[in-house]
Amino acid sequence: MSIQAITSTVLNVNHAFFTRHGGISEAPFDSLNLGGQEDNPESILRNRKLALAHLGGSMEQVAFLKQVHGNLVCDAAIGQQTGDALVTNKKGIALAISTADCYPVLFHDETNGVIGAAHAGWRGTVARIASETIHAMCALGAKRPCIQVAIGPGISQVKYEVGEDVVAEFRAADFPETIFLGRNLDLAAANKFVLLQAGIEEKNIDVINRCSTERDFFSYRRDAGRTGRMWSVVML
Repeated sequence: MSIQAITSTVLNVNHAFFTRHGGISEAPFDSLNLGGQEDNPESILRNRKLALAHLGGSMEQVAFLKQVHGNLVCDAAIGQQTGDALVTNKKGIALAISTADCYPVLFHDETNGVIGAAHAGWRGTVARIASETIHAMCALGAKRPCIQVAIGPGISQVKYEVGEDVVAEFRAADFPETIFLGRNLDLAAANKFVLLQAGIEEKNIDVINRCSTERDFFSYRRDAGRTGRMWSVVML
């Protein structure tokens, strides 16, 4: 099966939310596994090369992260950094975010030539990682009215029951009650709320609305921790 990826209608830039299809890894990491610790490292590297080639890029162009579930934004450099978001105004650098239930969020200011990519799990979301990414993009010349954002596949509200402690953290951080259904948390809606608060126009926000527990994706929760990782990539 060839590589399958999802794109957003609002991002007029080279980008992809990769699914699990089109790689070489064997079960249970079949097939386009782009991360994690249990799969064959050579298979992961080959898959990464395949994914980047799908976008016309290479491993020599990719900036990626050791993700720590916070709200640290890095000015992108080739290779691995520690944090949960990347921004750049340089052409030819591919920003890659790894997920397997958390939400990937891709950003683009076409007018001013700035991109960003964020990893938004519940901790990053409550710490407003999307807002921090926008702030870092503006430091590179982006303007909030020009920024367009796509929220990629992640775990849906119906599949994401959390503890009362998590609910309490979101309430303490002034998130609206509309993101809760009992103890089920709507992370996509929570990130859209952060984006709107940060000055992004609603017409410039695209929620892909695909759940990572669908069979097209890797899901940490569905697979009880033994699963692969997707990449979401954006590149000027």
